[in-house]
Amino acid sequence: MTSIEKQIKKLGLVLPEPSTPGGNYSSCNTRGNHVSVAIQFPIKNGEFLYQGKLGAELDTEAGYQAMRLCGLNVLAQINKYFEVEQMEGLLHADIFYCGAEGWDDAPKVANGASDLFVEVLGEKGQHSRAILGVHALPRQFSVGLAVTLVLRRRIPWIFA
Repeated sequence: MTSIEKQIKKLGLVLPEPSTPGGNYSSCNTRGNHVSVAIQFPIKNGEFLYQGKLGAELDTEAGYQAMRLCGLNVLAQINKYFEVEQMEGLLHADIFYCGAEGWDDAPKVANGASDLFVEVLGEKGQHSRAILGVHALPRQFSVGLAVTLVLRRRIPWIFA
């Protein structure tokens, strides 16, 4: 059991199966010691969850939980290819949301992933972030999350 899995279990959470790309791209890509994890959506073991607009079909708390699930999916991708001990830490998170007109709680929703990363990774989970409102996301997902992290050492390219 990896460190990520141990901490997830300690928190009473379950790491989902890593999703596979829905198109012609890699779910995880490295260059030197930088890793980009492609956008992850609120999918749990193949089931599409949290679909609809925040502030209309979904409230802010559901958005928080959706983003937390996206964060778990990011951790599942990292866990699939790297040991947490190989990580220097997260650098940046791009957080995408689809909200109804007038809905303005995006930072609270974004905290779903940010809180999770700090809970699971501790200091390595600290990151900068951008929060981007979009008209639509694939499959009518309410949120999406992409991250960049740094490894302690350079590794060969991974396209997975």
